[in-house]
Amino acid sequence: MTESTRPLPPLIPLSHGGWEVNSFMSSSEYTIRGMGLKPSNHVIPVIVVPGIMGTNLRAKMHPRPMRINEINGKANPGEVVWRPPNGMKEGLKAKAKWSEVSPSDRQQLFDGSTLEVDDGGSIVLLDAVEGYELDEQILRKQGWGEVHADSYGLLLHTLQTRLNQTFGFDEIKKERYLLQHWKDVMACEPSKWGVREFEPLTEKHLSKHAKRYFPVYAVGYNWLEDCATSSERLESRINEIIAFWQSAKRHCEQVILVTHSMGGLVARACAKRIPHKIAGVIHGVMPAFGAPAAYRRMACGTESSSPYNGPLDNIAAAALAKILGETTEKTTPVLATSPGALELLPNHLYPGPWLHVRVTTSVGKPEPVNGASKVDSAGNNPASSDCLHFPGPTSPNPYDIYRDMSPWYRLINPALADPAGKYKETEKGVEKAIIAAVNTAETFHRSLGDYYHPNTYAFYGNDQHKRSYGQLRWVARQQAGAATVVTPANVNAARFVGHTTLGQRRVRVEGKTELLFALEEQDARGDGTVPYQSGTGPSGKAKQVFATQGYDHQGSYKHPDMLLLTLRLVVKIVQETT
Repeated sequence: MTESTRPLPPLIPLSHGGWEVNSFMSSSEYTIRGMGLKPSNHVIPVIVVPGIMGTNLRAKMHPRPMRINEINGKANPGEVVWRPPNGMKEGLKAKAKWSEVSPSDRQQLFDGSTLEVDDGGSIVLLDAVEGYELDEQILRKQGWGEVHADSYGLLLHTLQTRLNQTFGFDEIKKERYLLQHWKDVMACEPSKWGVREFEPLTEKHLSKHAKRYFPVYAVGYNWLEDCATSSERLESRINEIIAFWQSAKRHCEQVILVTHSMGGLVARACAKRIPHKIAGVIHGVMPAFGAPAAYRRMACGTESSSPYNGPLDNIAAAALAKILGETTEKTTPVLATSPGALELLPNHLYPGPWLHVRVTTSVGKPEPVNGASKVDSAGNNPASSDCLHFPGPTSPNPYDIYRDMSPWYRLINPALADPAGKYKETEKGVEKAIIAAVNTAETFHRSLGDYYHPNTYAFYGNDQHKRSYGQLRWVARQQAGAATVVTPANVNAARFVGHTTLGQRRVRVEGKTELLFALEEQDARGDGTVPYQSGTGPSGKAKQVFATQGYDHQGSYKHPDMLLLTLRLVVKIVQETT
C-alpha cells in the first residue's frame, strides 16, 4: 500500500472477537486512507496506581441516606473536592484558593468517609506517535481521568503508545524495522538507571513483546482511607478489566502494575491476595518503610523549602505548601484521623532510631541548625550530643509514639485535630479517633510486612541533591551558664508551651527554663520526600532495585530515563510470562 494514510483511533474490541474502528465518510476526491492498527488478541493490561494525593476526589454522589458520616460538610454530592493543579497557571490559582481555606473547612472537605474517586479530571492527549491516535472517550473508560494529569499523563501516554508499537514495515525493502523509541531503550546506559549492568534488550525480546496488546489503565483510590481498603478497589478493577477482555474473547489472564509512591503499598496488599492475576509489578519511589517527612508535615506543616533546592524549586515548594497546608494547624485536622496518611509514617521496619532530641550549649552567636556541630563565635565547640532517641529500648514500637499525645515532641496535638467539632459529642472525642486511625495503620503495616510479588522490580531516588528526611532531630540551643542543667530525663519531661508558625516548639524544662526546638533540615539522599533508607526496602525481595537520580518525588515518572526504564521493565516482565 503506497497511498498516503491518516491514523485512526485505537480499535475497539467486539464481543464476538472482532474489532471496530470509528472513522468518517469523505468525498471521492479525498484519497487518503484511514489506517487502524489491529492489536493482538493476547492482552496484558498495564495498570498505573498513583501515589497519595495523585487521585482526584469528589464528595460521594450517592451518600446513603441513613449514613450521616457519608455526607460531606462542605461539598455537595458529586462536587469536586481534590483535583491537583496542572501547570503553573493552575498552580497559582490553587495556591490562592487553598491559602484561604481554614483548618475547619479542610477537615470537613477531606473527610475520608464522605469522598470517592472522581473520574472527571483532565486527560493528556499528546500528538500521535507513529500514526497511533488516542481517543479521549476510550481513555476515560480506562480511568485516565481518575489521576493527576500533570504527574501521570506523560507516563500513561508513553505506555499506551510505545508499548503497542514495536516494529514498522518498510514497503520498499519489504522488511520490518524497529521503531525509534525502542532503539532509545536499547541505547540507554544502565548507569542512568543506577546499575552497572542490566540484561541487554534484544530484538528477540521485542518480538515476543509485540505479540501482546497492552491497554493502559489508571486506577485511583481514596488516599485518606486505609491502604487495605484501597487495595480492595484495585483488586475489583483488576477483576473487571480481565473479565472485560475475556468477554470479548481475548486471551487475558494477568495484568502488570506500575506504581508510584503510596500506590506501591496499595498494590502490594492487593498482590498478596491475588498474585496469580498479576504478571509483575514495577514500583517507583515507594516509601517501603514509610518516610519521616510524613511526621514532619503533620507536626510542623508542609515544608516550603529545602537548602538543596534551586530558587525555582523553592518557589514551587512554597506554593505546594500553601495548597497542602504550611502549618500544623492546617495539616493536623486532615491527617490525624486518616489511616491512609498515617500509613506513610515510618513503620516498624524503618531503621531506627530515626527521631532524636538535641540541646546544644553555646556562647555568643547561636549555632546554625544543620545537623553538625560547629565552632561558635567565641571559638568554643558547643555540646551537641543527642539526649533522646526514638524508637529506642524503652519505646521500641513506633506506633506507641504516634499514639502518645502527651510529650512535647508528639506527632499529633489533639487540640488541633478537630477544629470543626466533628468529635466533640463523642466519647473520648478526637483522641479516640486518632488512636483508632493509628491502630488501623499499624494493623496494615504488620499484615503487609515485607511481602512483595514474586516478579517485582523497583526504583527509588538516591540523589544527594534531592535531600529527604532520613532522620528527624529536634534541636534547641541553650546559652552556657543557664540555671537549668539539661538532662535526658528533664528534657523528656519538659512541658509543651506552644508552637510558632514555622513549626518550632516552645517547651519549659523543670518549670523555669524555656527552650525553642526546631527540626533540622533534610539530611539524607533521596527524591525530596522518600529517603534512601526507605527506598531500598524492596532489596532482597524484588528481582532488582535501581538507585536512580535526577528527579523529585512527584516528577519521577516524567523523567525520560525513568520512562525508558519502565518500558524496559515491562518487556522484562513479559519475557517471564508464558
